[in-house]
Amino acid sequence: MLFHIMLALLNGVLIGTSRAVNGQLSTRTGPFRASVWNHVVGFVFLTTVLLVLHTWPNASDVPVAAYVGGVFGAFFVAVNSYVFPRLGAMNAAVLVISGQVLSAVAIDCVQHRTMPAPARLAGVALVLLGLCLPRITAHLRGKRDTEVPTEN
Repeated sequence: MLFHIMLALLNGVLIGTSRAVNGQLSTRTGPFRASVWNHVVGFVFLTTVLLVLHTWPNASDVPVAAYVGGVFGAFFVAVNSYVFPRLGAMNAAVLVISGQVLSAVAIDCVQHRTMPAPARLAGVALVLLGLCLPRITAHLRGKRDTEVPTEN
């Protein structure tokens, strides 16, 4: 279990790094060209890995969902490449993670055909609040800095 947790954390680091790299590329080439380069390089990399491992997939076994996932993945990279340099790393990451958390709850509700337990909903609310906390405190700090001090 610890291996899978560490792998997921590493994946998060790589996603964050990938967003930064693609965001920089997007400012030079545009978001769709950045996405194309991301996918071309990824295709070459995965093809090389599969050739080395001698585990080429059978194209007749590919489910339709794989094609939908591919479209979503390409759209995800293009949108991230577009918004990352415009919103900044933290804001883009907070918004993307918030969307992922909310969609995960919805997907689990559909798959399990039940509403999540109140404790899980409270956990999601805490995660979203934690993600938004830097923006909330910055907003409050900004208001405090612009307020005119009152004398009693």
